[in-house]
Amino acid sequence: MGINTPIGDDLETFYQNLVAGKSAISRWKWLKNDAVYSKVGGDLSEYDLAAKAKTFKGRIPVEMGKTLRKFVKKAPFSTACSVLVSLDAWLDAGMPETDPTRVATIVGGHNLNERYFTENYETFLNEEPDYIDSMAALHMLDTDHAGSVSEILGNQGAAYTMGGACASANIALRAAIDEVRYHDHDIAVLTGALLDFSQMGPHAMALMGAITFESFNETPELASRPYDTRREGFVPSHGAACLIVEELEHAKRRGAKIYAEVLGCTSTSDGSHLPSPSPEGQARTIGRLLRRAGVKPQEVDFVCAHATSTPLGDRSEVNALKSVFGDHAKKLKVNAPKSMLGHTCWSAPAVETVAALMQMKHGKLHPSINVDEQDPEIDLEVCANHAVDHQPKVILKNSFGFGGLNCCALLRKFEG
Repeated sequence: MGINTPIGDDLETFYQNLVAGKSAISRWKWLKNDAVYSKVGGDLSEYDLAAKAKTFKGRIPVEMGKTLRKFVKKAPFSTACSVLVSLDAWLDAGMPETDPTRVATIVGGHNLNERYFTENYETFLNEEPDYIDSMAALHMLDTDHAGSVSEILGNQGAAYTMGGACASANIALRAAIDEVRYHDHDIAVLTGALLDFSQMGPHAMALMGAITFESFNETPELASRPYDTRREGFVPSHGAACLIVEELEHAKRRGAKIYAEVLGCTSTSDGSHLPSPSPEGQARTIGRLLRRAGVKPQEVDFVCAHATSTPLGDRSEVNALKSVFGDHAKKLKVNAPKSMLGHTCWSAPAVETVAALMQMKHGKLHPSINVDEQDPEIDLEVCANHAVDHQPKVILKNSFGFGGLNCCALLRKFEG
């Protein structure tokens, strides 16, 4: 696995800061237009890409290192983040020596280089058309992420991008499973890519009423508060993650580190383009996932929740859990990574799966922070404001995207 968020760009730092309840939310540093209503988010815009690239020296082949450093200097910010986090995961997987034509590369996300696109568009309109980046025709395509990750890692299997709003990285996980099961790949590199917001993006979301902007611009660390009665919208954030998905016997033969077994990943839709969550659609997705994976509801003991900090969304997800799990819902441990990370949007399912699996590894669940007054309708164990000792056996990872795009995954502790 690989991770990059404002509270950690390596697995252990990321996990320790989560367990400590550290918020990743600050005021945006890249925001230039004061008219944008929402001024807070999880900001990686000043992240030192070149310094990160140098940390691979001595750990990767010399020629790969030279290519990486040249690439990071020229690539758009989001694309460079995808490459770096994928290389972290590839190293964590032991840099598998395998047939490169049997390694797929799948990127979860869309409209990824949004800020890069708008800045070039402004240059085109307001300065001189010839001053735009000469590689803009390539870099503005989301497929540039998959091509770039493939080039650096040397993968020659299938490579493509999956878009599904905030469910994108779980939909990419579903595709990764299929590549291994049905399409003659041993390994799939699944990268949940960073959404590099333009100034217009957060403002449009504020106008729609989706993100927080009324109460917490001066206290950004308090802005993301799933399950609290004062929640008023999600907090958009930067973040990227990579998961290396591998056929089990192939992984065992090479002595790979195995964090968990992927039992299944199921996707449905609500048949609507609107951003209104549907507890019925969410419950239908979770129920189908359990049936297809052959897992009984009482076997699930931990839910890494979608929990975006919207008034309707958090309640809808809890109602879906109650519908599926019945009396067992009261025995579930549930927590909200977004309370600290904010909403990393398209990459969120991958970022939060890394969080879930690190909690499984260490046997301690991170808190859901900023729960000052828990919504009485959210009456489950949500790890409010404190870490909880718990050894998850079966994890449900929910993701619910704008437009009723539901995709949920089940992961089980690997017993060898």
